Amino acid sequence: TNILEQMNTTIKIKNKKVLITGGLGMIGSTIANKLVKYGANVTVVDSMIKPYGANFFNIKEVESQIKINISDIRDKESIKILVEDKDVVINLAGQVSHNDSLQNPYLDTDINYLGHLNVLEALKNYNPEAKVLYSGSRLQFGKIISNPVAEEHPLNPLTPYAVNKTAAENLYLYYNRVFNIRVVLFRIANPYGPRCQMQHSKYAIINWFIRNAMEDKNITIFGDGTQIRDYIFIDDLADAFILAAFTDNVRSEIFNIGSGIGSTFKEMVESVVNLAGKGRVVYQPWPQDYLNVETGDYITDITKITTMLNWKPKIDLTEGIQKTIEYYQKYHSYYW
Repeated sequence: TNILEQMNTTIKIKNKKVLITGGLGMIGSTIANKLVKYGANVTVVDSMIKPYGANFFNIKEVESQIKINISDIRDKESIKILVEDKDVVINLAGQVSHNDSLQNPYLDTDINYLGHLNVLEALKNYNPEAKVLYSGSRLQFGKIISNPVAEEHPLNPLTPYAVNKTAAENLYLYYNRVFNIRVVLFRIANPYGPRCQMQHSKYAIINWFIRNAMEDKNITIFGDGTQIRDYIFIDDLADAFILAAFTDNVRSEIFNIGSGIGSTFKEMVESVVNLAGKGRVVYQPWPQDYLNVETGDYITDITKITTMLNWKPKIDLTEGIQKTIEYYQKYHSYYW
């Protein structure tokens, strides 16, 4: 209940109607589980597209207390009905792999841009009073000029995924400016933790490494592992979404969000192997044709969100990895 103590506003969350798109994935389901405890009236919608990580087990504990709708944000008619009476829309639905966006830019644009246009149009026409939150990505910045990265850092997206995330962000700002729809836009570092898909390495790399370690496999790292990233534990991220959703004076804001701490790949992987007590790290040279678009080191400047929302990450990398391993030791049969 730390958020409620912090906001001291049980009333603001209790009985509020919240729609979470992409609600069966890691971020959406974690938010849903928390909101149910705070007395919100939650509807999750998910298209269940493989291999994006939707999993009914993620909402097992609260399934009798929430509404579940299998639908797609590209379906204008169903989105119209779903947004109609909501106080808050947390719009997390998306194509989530930037590598896949290189292979299939049409699908990425269809979901990550046009899908979000559908939600915003539905809000404009049927529920302009609602507040909407959007999950963008640190990949919108492209090549990093200087760390830590604040909101003012130039955006220079390098993949269709990052281009569409940025275009969608601009769409939200347009709907705020012209139609006065309240928007909160997050640019998220690398999230990880319980309830994440464990089937592939296309995103949530820590989770993939944890699976490999738990299965006592080699974990391959390209280069010397000195590249720096910022990893945010899912509970801290979910708390930030909830705070932003229910803090009244946040009406049109962009927040960079991460732990605010940079960790080298090497540190992260060694923590995974040490805490799992299995697996081993193997270093390999970068492949010649490596398609991944390397952005350089990335650390989030979290000054703005800390100042405005009084939010601070509570779980450091070691504790987060430990909690994640414990979760999958218990429930791995539901994830792989």
